[in-house]
Amino acid sequence: MTPEKLTLLWGITVFSGAVAQTLALLTGLPGVVLLLSAGLLIGRSGLGLVEPLDLGIGLETVVGLLVSLVLFDGGINLRLPGDALKWLVVRIVLVRLVLALVGGLLAAHWLAGLSWQLASVFSAIVLATGPTVVTPLVRQIGLMPPLGEVLEGEGLVLEPIGAVLALLLLELVLGDLQGWRSVATGLLLRLGVGLVVGLVCGALLAEALRRLPSSSRAGLRLQLTLGVLFLMYSSCEHWLPESGLPAAVAAGVVVGRRPDTNAEELDGLIRQLAQLAITMLFPLLAADVSWAELSPLGWGGVACVLALMVVVRPVAIGLATWGMGYTLPQRTLLSWLAPRGIVTAAVASLFAIRLEEAGVVGAGRLQGLVFLTILMTVGLQGLSARLLAQRLQLISPVDPEADCPEARRCNPCSGGEEGSIRWPAS
Repeated sequence: MTPEKLTLLWGITVFSGAVAQTLALLTGLPGVVLLLSAGLLIGRSGLGLVEPLDLGIGLETVVGLLVSLVLFDGGINLRLPGDALKWLVVRIVLVRLVLALVGGLLAAHWLAGLSWQLASVFSAIVLATGPTVVTPLVRQIGLMPPLGEVLEGEGLVLEPIGAVLALLLLELVLGDLQGWRSVATGLLLRLGVGLVVGLVCGALLAEALRRLPSSSRAGLRLQLTLGVLFLMYSSCEHWLPESGLPAAVAAGVVVGRRPDTNAEELDGLIRQLAQLAITMLFPLLAADVSWAELSPLGWGGVACVLALMVVVRPVAIGLATWGMGYTLPQRTLLSWLAPRGIVTAAVASLFAIRLEEAGVVGAGRLQGLVFLTILMTVGLQGLSARLLAQRLQLISPVDPEADCPEARRCNPCSGGEEGSIRWPAS
């Protein structure tokens, strides 16, 4: 690929993303929906202006670094006040690890026609809701607490777990791993190493930020943060692939919880860069979607995705929230709002390449089904989320981020005491 063509690829991608974000601001439509539409327009399914595979091995590098930035930003913003909220997120994660994996496996095999091996990879890839999609939707809707925190926490915890598990299942399909014991060991090893490295690097970064003179410019703090984050992620990926994602989340949580690091100021800068990453990544990855990969799935593929949306997730949320004091409107919203995001798209694209290189039959169908899941969940749930929240009376009357920069840490603006949760009326 010539340098001129590479430059044009990035120019078209960034421009289409910026136009989509502008239209989202002017129309009030969810930005993620328009970003996805922009990618379809400029990619294989539309004008054919952008071909992500032209980036070669650089595609995986660029996607990985930008995704680590998005997850780090999510970690900084992760606020789960109270043990009840933390326990709820843990319950959702544990229940969905079982039900969503089994449900996705059965639906992909019986309805979409994937082989058992590829169906297992699919169920792991689409396991997690995407914080890159959930967080912008939650902020745009203005959900009453603690629903937004629950959805964001679920996505941030499950995203790295799903990515690591999908990689291990892929290696099992390709014959690089032998048996389910190797999968379980690899999962625990990668998550454990990523968590430890993230906590250590986050603590070191927080201490370095604390020791910087108060007169230091915000740009210097941002440069130091990005340097540590990207070095940490690339080192993890070099020594233990897919351990960089949990490390990014853990480091963000540590930095965000240190009150002496001026996390609010840093968060504003990181959030802008994370938004830029989303603006670049969504059109780029959506451009890789081909109607030729979607059309063979037919109504079976649509039925598979609908089964995940209206059967598997509601059952999982119902079990996870049982006895937790949540109202029916709250459980309904948690059951419906589960769009898949950038990590899902990135993993599907990269895995499809490896499967095709290995000569595995059905690699294109796997990628097509994953992107069909993204298209349907982002489109249907993204467009209906605000209307549903309004009907269920779950929209906060005050925009906490506009009036109080500390509102994500506590809820005094909603009439509760600091660190408390104000429950909406039934």
